This record gives sequence, structure tokens and C-alpha cells, in this order.
Amino acid sequence: MSELIVLGYEDHAVARKAFAEVRKLKDAQVVDLAGLAVVTVDEDGTTHVDTPARSEEVALSATAGALWGMVFGMVILTPVMGVVGAAVGGLIGKLNQMGVDGRFRGKVQELLSPGSAAVVVMASEVTEARFAAAMAPFGGTVLKTSLSEEREKELAEQLAGPDATA
Repeated sequence: MSELIVLGYEDHAVARKAFAEVRKLKDAQVVDLAGLAVVTVDEDGTTHVDTPARSEEVALSATAGALWGMVFGMVILTPVMGVVGAAVGGLIGKLNQMGVDGRFRGKVQELLSPGSAAVVVMASEVTEARFAAAMAPFGGTVLKTSLSEEREKELAEQLAGPDATA
């Protein structure tokens, strides 16, 4: 099961400090990362996404990397993109079926208002109490949803397309 955790902040500097803390928590084996990013939104609404270098932070399988990218894009960026293609629409539908619904995405979008920032964590394992205690000093708003291994596999298959199993 993977946990998708979005930590929202009103201040970019606080978000970057929280991002650095999550990286430390990975090193301390409090969180097993499948993906990590800090998203900042300028006052004019321009969105910036920073991720750690994969080689130093998160060793992802191709499926996990594709899943993280897809989940990140669907949850964080799609509402900003407007019209989407049929394939992306199908993936959004699959996320809706799996509980990553419009309400969750809407809450994430609310966190990402102009001038704000968020740390986005996708983790295969989290020591909840230690993670919460380490992140508490940064304050912010916490949004969280889970994907079962079965749901992750379904998403990976949807992402791979119909010809992948032939």
C-alpha cells in the first residue's frame, strides 16, 4: 500500500524546510519514499515542481516511477491543465474509482493557491507517529490518501496500456 501525503504551507521557505525534513526522515528509515516533490506557486499562479535527484534519493522501478509521475500529475497538475486527452481522462477516471476523487484533488488545488507551496510525498511505508512528530513543527495542512497494492497494480496496468501484456 502506498500513502499519498500532501503537506500544504503558506510560505515557500517553510515548505522547503519541510521537504528537507522528509529527506532526513527517509535517511532515518521513517519513510520509504516512492516519490517526493515540493510544489511552489508564485503570486501570479505559476507552478514550479522540484524533486530530489533520483540517484541520490529515490530508487524507483519503471512501474513505480511511472505510477508516481501519473499520480502526481493527475492529483496536482491536471486541474490546472484544462482540457485533457482521452488517455489522461481514462487515468483520471481510474483514480476516481480508486478513491483519489475530485474532492481530494480539489483540496490539493485549494492548498496550491498563489503564493503557497506543498510537499508531496508518496511512500510505500511510513512510521506514522515518528513522521507526524517530525513534521509537526512546520505546521501546515495535511492531506492524505492511500492506494492498495492491488490498486497500484491496476493503475500501472492502465498506464502501460492494452498492448503491454500481449
